[in-house]
Amino acid sequence: MLVAAAVCPAPPLLVPAVAAGAAGELADARTACSDALAVLAASRPDRLVVVGHADPGAGGPYPQGTPGGFHGFGVESDVRLGEGEADAPQDTRPLPAPLAVAAWLLHHTAWSGAPVEGLGVEEHLDTAHCLAAGRELAARADRVALLVVGDGSACRTLKAPGYLDDRAAAFDEAAARALGSADVAALTALDAGLAAELKAAGRAPWQVLAGAAEDAGLEGRLLYEDAPYGVGYFVAAWS
Repeated sequence: MLVAAAVCPAPPLLVPAVAAGAAGELADARTACSDALAVLAASRPDRLVVVGHADPGAGGPYPQGTPGGFHGFGVESDVRLGEGEADAPQDTRPLPAPLAVAAWLLHHTAWSGAPVEGLGVEEHLDTAHCLAAGRELAARADRVALLVVGDGSACRTLKAPGYLDDRAAAFDEAAARALGSADVAALTALDAGLAAELKAAGRAPWQVLAGAAEDAGLEGRLLYEDAPYGVGYFVAAWS
């Protein structure tokens, strides 16, 4: 059963070594993520599952100890999912970038509350399959916590990765309300097609969360909301 969830953005710029001189620009987001992870720790879960979007072919489970890093961003920085715990098999696929960001967040907050595993969710997975995946995760243990990483629209400004789209602000407002109030129905109702057009990579992971939380009766708090690079970033805690 799902007992708590933290929602965090997934930009590698959250990692100071990647952001370099711009590290201060996401300091508030980093602090909010730490606060959300504290809610997870306080829930005393039996298992923590990290859920994040993945490129086609990179979806599926990632066991505890799976390595990842930020070499593609010019940084010699390595992480492990559940660092300090049992290693994954040597032939395990490396973590997708969002799960590597999550692994860094867990290391940054010295997570030790429960065993950790990951789930990569391909961005275009339809809503029904996302919900089903969430229900399956919630049934994995008596007390399951989720760390869900993903971004909102990437079309909030002219310089955004997806350029400016007038629909982006309304989409992000709806997502922020749903995440901040633990509104499972509203998350389920997010339009997958529109999310793809707006490059909102968090849609699928958020709908996995919706499936996991269907019968949990959790309450939510929005801890952070901004679009500093034209991309919607949200941090929320459910408990």
